[in-house]
Amino acid sequence: MRTVEWDYAHNQVCMIDQRLLPGELCVVAYADYHQIADAIREMVVRGAPAIGATAAFGLALAAYRSNAPDATALRLELKQAAETLHEARPTAANLDWALQRVLKAAMEVQGNPYDLRSAVLDEAQRIADEDVEVNMRMARHGAALINDGDTVIHHCNTGALATVDWGTALGVIRMAFEQGKRVHVLVDETRPRLQGARLTAWELQQYGIPYEVISDSAAGYFLRSGQVNKVLFGGDRMAGNGDVANKIGTYMLALAADDNDVPAYCVVPTSTIDLSLANGSQISIEERDPDEVLNLQVGGQPVAPSGASARTPAFDVTPHHLLSGIVTEKGVIYPPYEFNLRKVLEDK
Repeated sequence: MRTVEWDYAHNQVCMIDQRLLPGELCVVAYADYHQIADAIREMVVRGAPAIGATAAFGLALAAYRSNAPDATALRLELKQAAETLHEARPTAANLDWALQRVLKAAMEVQGNPYDLRSAVLDEAQRIADEDVEVNMRMARHGAALINDGDTVIHHCNTGALATVDWGTALGVIRMAFEQGKRVHVLVDETRPRLQGARLTAWELQQYGIPYEVISDSAAGYFLRSGQVNKVLFGGDRMAGNGDVANKIGTYMLALAADDNDVPAYCVVPTSTIDLSLANGSQISIEERDPDEVLNLQVGGQPVAPSGASARTPAFDVTPHHLLSGIVTEKGVIYPPYEFNLRKVLEDK
């Protein structure tokens, strides 16, 4: 089962509703690109690669539902739809990358609206299919970094649910396990939406990989006590110098790993690398609804007092000097990142 896919029988987009996991595995369908934007914003689907593929299919929906009389009018509608989809979650580089790729395919079509619709859907499907292939290549490169018997701390969810299939950082762990290596995973809860406890733990359970859930604040304890061999996480946007925006809490985890000489690897497809940004300070950080924090409950009672306020950045930026390496589908990249990232991306 893919996290997101096009239903060719009904010309709609189907995806796993990740808000309901692990309690219920439910597939929902959408027939309008505005619904796709809402699904991205409300985290029905999440994870940078999965968001990118979903946005691409969203443009396909815009094309198939359009009544534009000619290709020129349809291209204009697609640009408007792309703006709506882009605003859903602006931090993830894959979202804009996928939208621009589909728009480029649309611009290259010399034909009628029917031809353009087919080209848009074909390009969206290529993006989804390529994501699976890219993840498999990343997993093989990254698995070489995992030793038999390693204990790994993993932050957020970067498995099949965060991509079209297989996964990035969790895909590395899965590949190492399927190669016969004994791997144990300490799963950060990943507050406030608990993608680790809800999604990563569920995926590891499906694969039969040994794991234990830990609170985010316990990671430092396990690192300092020598119980961890590697730290792995993904990324939503990486600047040209290797600074990476990832789920909130990644920076603190990388700091603790660095202080205890534990290697920390970021696993990202090259589509997540944004060479137009010199460093992480230029990455736009999404702030979400304070209720994601204020509505948390313990024992059926709200954690925060009535009238409390909250700040809820969805991501933080981990400086490149805290990364031991960057795993991509083209191999593991080591410092100096500013030179080597550009070299890898320019190498066709």
